[in-house]
Amino acid sequence: MENIKTIAFDADDTLWVNEPIFTDTRTKFEEILGRYISINETLEKELYAVESRNLRLFGYGIKGFTLSMVESALELTDYQIHGKDIEKIIQLGKEMLEHPVNVLPDVAGVLDILENHFQLMIITKGDLWDQENKIARSGLIRYFDKVEIVSEKNPETYAEVLRRNGIETGEFLMVGNSVKSDILPIIELGAKAIHIPFHDTWAHEVVDKSEIKGLPYIEMSKISELPDLLGV
Repeated sequence: MENIKTIAFDADDTLWVNEPIFTDTRTKFEEILGRYISINETLEKELYAVESRNLRLFGYGIKGFTLSMVESALELTDYQIHGKDIEKIIQLGKEMLEHPVNVLPDVAGVLDILENHFQLMIITKGDLWDQENKIARSGLIRYFDKVEIVSEKNPETYAEVLRRNGIETGEFLMVGNSVKSDILPIIELGAKAIHIPFHDTWAHEVVDKSEIKGLPYIEMSKISELPDLLGV
């Protein structure tokens, strides 16, 4: 880690709470659909299937998720769902967009330490407006020299972000909660990565443990361990 000059952080579920908001909304969505169909464990799979096929059109984020809930509701109820309940689903999406940004424990304190030693970045994927809004409302923007909001996190995207910002691969460290989005693409580039797991993970971000066994990245249980690891 002695060569690291730039540290990039994922945003959702690394700097602040995100996935539990989606989990709570899925529960409320089930309550609405429960007036029309029997609710069982397949409902979440059905919603995820619609989300997955819509990613190429809507991308990541709350707006696409809301449209996928509406589409799922229409399909699962054989288009019998009432307009008032569609309105309630749309309202769930609006509530998500207005949800307070709850910064995770120790994040601000760690950034206070690191900003004196490294260039700090946010690299997050999702809807541009929503992510910009959350970054602003988090109160953390003052710590970051650069913010990159991307549509996908893959080796090509990261390589372009580093090139555009004049960052050498060997001087770059990525910190995030998703092995799929924050760790694997970085390892492929030959840069360093730190995984900080979050207790609630979207199915799309889950990877098989066999895919990551023996890979060269560091896992820590909490962000407060980061300054010691970096020797600051």
